[in-house]
Amino acid sequence: MSNSLSKGTALMAYTRFSLDRSTPSLWRVTFDNPPINLIDPVMAVELDALLTEIEQDDRPAVVVFDSADRDYFLAHFDITADRAPYDALPAAPTPFHHWANVLIRLSRSRAVTISALRGRARGAGSEFALATDIRFASQERAVLGQFEVGFAAVPGRGPSTRLPGIVGRGRAFEILLGGEDFDGELAERYGYVNRAIPDAEFVEFVNAFAERVSRFDLLALADIKRFVNAVSLPADAALTAEADAFAEAVARPTTPSIIKQALERGFQQRSDVELNLGAYVGTVVLKPGHEIRSPAAKDNYASRLRPLDSAGTGERG
Repeated sequence: MSNSLSKGTALMAYTRFSLDRSTPSLWRVTFDNPPINLIDPVMAVELDALLTEIEQDDRPAVVVFDSADRDYFLAHFDITADRAPYDALPAAPTPFHHWANVLIRLSRSRAVTISALRGRARGAGSEFALATDIRFASQERAVLGQFEVGFAAVPGRGPSTRLPGIVGRGRAFEILLGGEDFDGELAERYGYVNRAIPDAEFVEFVNAFAERVSRFDLLALADIKRFVNAVSLPADAALTAEADAFAEAVARPTTPSIIKQALERGFQQRSDVELNLGAYVGTVVLKPGHEIRSPAAKDNYASRLRPLDSAGTGERG
């Protein structure tokens, strides 16, 4: 499918996701960045280009984001990726601020944005979902979480300022301080997502809702978004302050040490650690050279891991 507007404007050829514009008022973005849909600088640059395309086209009313990977919506940020692609974006205080800027643009997009969550969305993946207008989750397959506290860092691009207004102060603390995984049903109960739908009904439900909204008047939709945004979105300065704090954490010795340990255990690979990241981060100590707090913690972590099947999907036999 061509990545150009009907008016003939040349656009980027997207490599980290596909874009379906076959219905002018309803665009569908499908993330596809093996092995586990990590967010990298190339994806950030491409999403920035996509948002520009949406702003310049007067047709899309709704944009649905989903994934080609049954286990991962967006795993989290790729901490080992080459940062050179960021050179295509306007200058920022640190590389981490580029993702914050993309999420600010996403939240303020004219189009209604929907995250269709049928896999894991942790860290920056959860941040992306929180920046969209609506989040629908598969009861059986969705997993959300902010694991950064286990890596001695604050989530860097919005959760600390977005979540209190979405789930309330106490539950925001539970999500951010606990660093645990939330399945679709619990995420719905907390308000982390709008609704959890049985997976067998998920695609039909999301399609029906998106198609319904896409048929409404564009100006009416834009006005509704404008008024809701005015009373619900955090200030841009608060979001960039989170990016500042994350950059400071990464510059301290503890976080790189924990990252190194995690990479050795399978972090950023299709592995037990990634499938059960919420369980893993609860076992990591904050001292270089020590992986597990205690034998009891290690045993608890091991008991919560699921073995990978031959396809590496984490499905039980």
